[in-house]
Amino acid sequence: SADRQKRAAAQGCDTIDACTDRGRVVLRGTIDVLTVRPRQDTPWLEAELSDGTGRVTLIWMGRHEIPGIEAGRELLVRGRISVADGARRVYNPHYELL
Repeated sequence: SADRQKRAAAQGCDTIDACTDRGRVVLRGTIDVLTVRPRQDTPWLEAELSDGTGRVTLIWMGRHEIPGIEAGRELLVRGRISVADGARRVYNPHYELL
């Protein structure tokens, strides 16, 4: 939404749609979907974050849950983004609950 984009821009955040592969990013957005994916021995907690310009999947490896990380929650995240086949991901991002 336009409100999400304005809040992110006011904090000097990157927009998801402008992120390029392997770039360091600071993103602000809202978690739309939260999923725990079993991966052999290690679960992955995945959160789909939207900022109004696009979506990125945040992945915390080895976690079933993180207190405060829930659908509808607004976050500020920092990390290195990977872009493959049009899908954007940030693995083990640093985050702030907003």
